[in-house]
Amino acid sequence: MPLFAALTAAEIRDIEPRTQARGYRAGETIYRAGDEAESLFVMASGTTKLLRPSAHGQDVVMNILGPGEGFGTLGILGEPTYADAAEAMAASCVLEISADVFKDVMERHPRLALTVLDEVLHRFEQAQQTIRSLSANNVRQRVAVALLALADKLGAPQGETLALELPLTRADLAALTGTTPETVSRVMSRLRDEGIIETGRRWTTVLNRTRLAAAAQG
Repeated sequence: MPLFAALTAAEIRDIEPRTQARGYRAGETIYRAGDEAESLFVMASGTTKLLRPSAHGQDVVMNILGPGEGFGTLGILGEPTYADAAEAMAASCVLEISADVFKDVMERHPRLALTVLDEVLHRFEQAQQTIRSLSANNVRQRVAVALLALADKLGAPQGETLALELPLTRADLAALTGTTPETVSRVMSRLRDEGIIETGRRWTTVLNRTRLAAAAQG
């Protein structure tokens, strides 16, 4: 996991007993936007989506996370509350590091503190990229960008294709791309007719990554 990659085996053995492994069912909330920021989390298995409330009352999916990715934050990192809500998309196992444990670990293993800071800054940049994409790209581009990112991160190679086997609904993809489920369905149908993707019930396969990348570029 990137969050712990810089640590030695001895340091990991010291930290491991102090993390809490928590299981979540599909659709279960891990934390809500506005809750006190008191834990860092790392995905061990499954998938989780981060949702940010908008001024119009409709949640925007800021990211979909898979194994090894971190989320959440701490008040001591300058964020007193969670900006996003986290919701498990499938049965998931999440490692939790509380604020008290993190402060102690940070003193004993300074490299972890630097890694966490890099992770927080990386997530901030990702959020900015999402906002720029939503404001600059057309709907076809936004859908293609989202599918490409998810396929590269979570897709399972099957020959020359990438199978995205996660319960990604049209509503999820609409919230991720700032449009409506109906519009997403039309775009997905066109991408399917063009032989770029194939879809089924709660799964999507990228048949031609090069053409999907071209669609993302416009």
